[in-house]
Amino acid sequence: MSLIGDTRPQPSTGGPSADDLIVEGSDANFMRDVIEESRTRPVIVDFWATWCGPCKQLTPALEKVVRAAGGAVKLVKIDVDRNPGFAGQLRVQSIPTVYAFVNGQPVDGFMGAKPESEVKAFVDRLAKPPGEAELEEILAMAKESLELGDLGGAAQAFAEALQLAPDNVKALGGLARVYLSGGDAERAREIADMAPADAKDPDLESVRAALALADSAPPLEEAAPFEARLAKDDNDHEARFELAKALAGAGRFEEAADHLLTIVARDRAWNDEAARKQLLTVFEAAGPMSDVAKQGRRRLSSILFS
Repeated sequence: MSLIGDTRPQPSTGGPSADDLIVEGSDANFMRDVIEESRTRPVIVDFWATWCGPCKQLTPALEKVVRAAGGAVKLVKIDVDRNPGFAGQLRVQSIPTVYAFVNGQPVDGFMGAKPESEVKAFVDRLAKPPGEAELEEILAMAKESLELGDLGGAAQAFAEALQLAPDNVKALGGLARVYLSGGDAERAREIADMAPADAKDPDLESVRAALALADSAPPLEEAAPFEARLAKDDNDHEARFELAKALAGAGRFEEAADHLLTIVARDRAWNDEAARKQLLTVFEAAGPMSDVAKQGRRRLSSILFS
């Protein structure tokens, strides 16, 4: 195909020089610019052509995001009309096609123009330090197992994550929740205590809240007198509150929330709003995305703003 003029997208100016981050590649220099360079940092290869409309949308987005990565990745643009060799070896069948190389091997890629947000996500994955992407994948798998109730699979995955990053707060919080869900509160406390006191993670904060409830609650087997008092007087808020504390301490958050919501509905100011304050701790212990928290907050809002 003949080429009329050179309408190739050009690198934008500013920031690191184009020679550092963005280069016009060729078959002749592919080994140097892509294979060898990818042994020191990830290299993105953009296969394009002058006549390709979607290429003119994608390439500027790639350039912008690569520059924003501050040298963590490099972009090599290859015109497939002028350099068909490696495009053929990589079986590039449509353009634009993008490949990412790490340690001399293609590890990721996509075809077609993408929104800048997706391009950024693609580059961000590559720009992460070695092992970080693997760690996030393991944590996602562990979280999914925990949500599905597969405590054994979740424990194994969180432990694997901690082998990669022993002080990872998400892994510590997740493993603590696994032990707590399995009924081993002491082991959950040991794991939670390994994280800094000011660490912020939903699972970790949830476990700490649940342990605090357990520490301050009467044993559930000693709650019978409160149940008996409620049987005699359904408006005995103190008995209902103590029963709710015992249920929460035993991990029965939904039942505890029901009793606390009943108190709030009947007398929201009772005992300096003790029921509402305890309810918020129960929501935190159950987990902010749990059904107990989501449904309970809706009910609480309906009570407070009715």
